[in-house]
Amino acid sequence: MKDSLVTVFGGGGFLGRQVAQALMARGARVRVAQRDLSTAMRVKPLGALGQTQFVAADIRKPQSVARALVGSDIVINLVGVLSGDFEGSHHDGAANVAKAAADAGVGALVHVSAIGADAASPSAYGRSKAAGEAAVKAAFPTATILRPSIIFGPEDQFLNRFAEIIRLAPVVPVISAETKFQPVYVADVAHAIANAAAEPGLYGSKTFELGGPQTFSMMELNGWIGKAIGRERSMVAVPASVASFLAMLPGGPITRDQLAMLQTDNVAAAGAPGLAELGVAPTPMSAVADKWLVRYRRHGRFAGRVQA
Repeated sequence: MKDSLVTVFGGGGFLGRQVAQALMARGARVRVAQRDLSTAMRVKPLGALGQTQFVAADIRKPQSVARALVGSDIVINLVGVLSGDFEGSHHDGAANVAKAAADAGVGALVHVSAIGADAASPSAYGRSKAAGEAAVKAAFPTATILRPSIIFGPEDQFLNRFAEIIRLAPVVPVISAETKFQPVYVADVAHAIANAAAEPGLYGSKTFELGGPQTFSMMELNGWIGKAIGRERSMVAVPASVASFLAMLPGGPITRDQLAMLQTDNVAAAGAPGLAELGVAPTPMSAVADKWLVRYRRHGRFAGRVQA
């Protein structure tokens, strides 16, 4: 990939910064394309002089996408939203990126979708992700599609969100307590994306489901976090009727669509190719999460010293 120009849509976000770093470590030049470039500038010091570029682009607008990928050798689409315009971001936007990449003669396209992408999904999120995958395959048949489970890392809105709730609440309510997840480390996903981009001949036209080495129910996950931050709490499964009521409240803790997503386990399908096939060894949460969860302990990084 040395000196190749890789345009990364959504490259300034939580996953995008890790992807940019993985690409630049391989010698690639990275062009970060996204609507709001204010956070993208954090990518700049991660590369060498002249190794990064930035362009404002909205994947829902075909002309904006076409301008952003001019001269690109490889294109990666990371754009995803958890609320708002699912169809525009996941379906129309994905189609725009794939069509523009094909028209420009780009050598490789990596499209990041999600486990749970299904045309029959009860959630608009899952249906829009499935529609996006179909559009990408139609416009760019050799694209590599990656479906990660919930991604965790230092700046995630997953482990950190639950850790903050556990830190503050004497009793922790758990919605969809039995739903299972296979959390995957952000750096592992980034390396998988970089590997797929580097070798389209090996990974193109394939779909991979990316999960970590452990599977947790929502209840088990909250228990693990509580133990990790030294704040083991009583945890109560929220009845489905109460969860449905909470999902109807404006500004509530969960939206209707998020609740619908939680009706289905978020784990890799049995036998589906995943991180191993992409040359990445999955990282357990216990090996890395302490580096940032420590701030939720009663005495932070000095907790052990105080107890001693």
